[in-house]
Amino acid sequence: MAIFLTFVIALVLGYIYGHHIRPNQRLRKTITEVRQKCIAALEEGNRGVYKTIVTDNNKSSELVVEVQELAVTQHGQVKVQYISAFYKNPEFRTKKGEALLKEVHGLLGEYLPLNEIEWYETTERHENIKKYLNSVTLTHHNLL
Repeated sequence: MAIFLTFVIALVLGYIYGHHIRPNQRLRKTITEVRQKCIAALEEGNRGVYKTIVTDNNKSSELVVEVQELAVTQHGQVKVQYISAFYKNPEFRTKKGEALLKEVHGLLGEYLPLNEIEWYETTERHENIKKYLNSVTLTHHNLL
């Protein structure tokens, strides 16, 4: 009889752990990860695209660079971080990846003109992230 009673108690405790406690732990972990990703997306700053023509040895190609704003000077210059770059004419130069970013940094420098950068529209995206973040917080607050 004691073995049967122990088996029933273990079965009930296993059910409670498997259907109530463990899923809530996974949900808490997932909500925390989602919150961290949303906060990182909100803090990433302004990003944009800068385009220019590069000429070398009677050949030319348009250089397209994705940049992230780090700071803005009073004279209309933007200190940027280069995220990615490519030439429209792939035969112009064959560098890729980190070597291309170093080359672009050498060509363009750390500062670019503010009015020549096409900034991505982030206000709508940020508003959607804020709404989602608030809904996740409010909807699942009782589980935390």
